[in-house]
Amino acid sequence: MRIALLSPLFESVPPLLYGGTERVVANLARGLVEQGHDVTVYASGDSQVGGARLRPTLDKALRLSSFTRDEAIAAHVIQSQKVIRELEDFDVVHNHMDILGLDIDRPGVPFLTTLHGRLDEATTERNLMAYPESPFVSISDSQRLPIPQLNWVGTIHHGLPLDDFEFQPKKGKYLAFLGRISPEKRPDLAIEIAKRAGIPLKIAAKVDVVDGDYYQTMVKPHIDGTFIEFIGEIGEKEKPEFLGGAQALLFPIDWPEPFGIVPLEAWACGTPVLARPCGSVKELHLDGVTGFIRREVDDLVECVKRTENFDRRLCRDYVERFFSMERMCEEYVDVYERVIRNKKQLTFLRGFESVDPGRSVLHPLRRAVGGSPQGYPQGQ
Repeated sequence: MRIALLSPLFESVPPLLYGGTERVVANLARGLVEQGHDVTVYASGDSQVGGARLRPTLDKALRLSSFTRDEAIAAHVIQSQKVIRELEDFDVVHNHMDILGLDIDRPGVPFLTTLHGRLDEATTERNLMAYPESPFVSISDSQRLPIPQLNWVGTIHHGLPLDDFEFQPKKGKYLAFLGRISPEKRPDLAIEIAKRAGIPLKIAAKVDVVDGDYYQTMVKPHIDGTFIEFIGEIGEKEKPEFLGGAQALLFPIDWPEPFGIVPLEAWACGTPVLARPCGSVKELHLDGVTGFIRREVDDLVECVKRTENFDRRLCRDYVERFFSMERMCEEYVDVYERVIRNKKQLTFLRGFESVDPGRSVLHPLRRAVGGSPQGYPQGQ
């Protein structure tokens, strides 16, 4: 199958350091190539796409240079126009640029969009519903809840190249926070949990300009370089050692996060995750198997003690079973084939083959309230 993947231009594919969507595009391209598909990635010129073909729009990712909002929009529109001129080269076009790539969808073009961000903001529904016939894939069932009327064709959870993450069977000596310094990620709660549990915390995170005040007031005053240590951003090569060396990863989010790939990376290393039940957490995490889910800080502090003798093999087995790169690619290929078939039949996907809106396309991991994947007990 000839597949075009459209990546955002803010980061390279994969990102040098922090980045979510572009990392998923990189894993998808890698997995699809390994499964024998002909893959072309539209991205910044500093991307590394392995066996896929790179068609760059910019020499470098936008984040590496100063840019205005209008310049960023223009770059993505130019990328979309490039794809439109080359549509005959592909059997299917897979958009990861959100609304900036939706104008590519037109009669006769097998096309779908994976939405990576939150959908509960004021203008999001209005913008996306301007494309009522366009097919969308969600990255979790919880992500789609604010706009259930979109033309959803499946939920596909992210997957990891698990060979890149070495399993660490022994518990680490510190707690870890990995990701981005921001109010919704709540590193301030991670600091509080670590202090009350009496276990050092290492923070490996990006600080965006918009979050500078939050960092200065809520995080920096607690950093002493010993008990609370700020490492800064780290890349893929540093992640396994950082996560594998931790007793637990703290994930005390306070927003409807659509997915959250960092917990998967921790589980791949065998590290349990302590999370608050926001966004997709209850859908993706399994209390007692992947760590613990608690809303209150008091309860999370108590759970830190329970990670001292945690069976870390449970975490690795869980991510191998449900979150491999191979599984993710198989599910996308299933959707690609049905999009192609339905486009050929000129149904515009409103007669799309039935897909349960509460079910992933092939994924066996379902998380109804109180439910668990077959073979996994609740609680440890």
